[in-house]
Amino acid sequence: MVIANIITYALVLIGALNWGLYGIFDFNLVSWIFGGPRSVGAIIVYVIILLAAIWLIISPIISGHGLRLDIRRQQMKEEKQEA
Repeated sequence: MVIANIITYALVLIGALNWGLYGIFDFNLVSWIFGGPRSVGAIIVYVIILLAAIWLIISPIISGHGLRLDIRRQQMKEEKQEA
C-alpha cells in the first residue's frame, strides 16, 4: 500500500502542476504533450490522475490508519503493538 500511495501522490502532484499552469498561464501541459485536450493520450492521463485522486481519498478509509508513506515508521508501530 505504501508504493501505491507514493505513486498516487506523484500523479496527483502532476495533475496539480497542470492545473496551476492552466490557471496562471492558460497553458495545459497534458494537452500540449498529447496534441489536444480530447486526444486519446490526454484522456487516459486525466483518467489515471482521477483514479489516483480517488485512491488518495479512499485509502485512509480502507486502511483505517491514514496514509502510509514511511515503511520504517509503520514497521516500528507494528513491532510496538506486538510487544
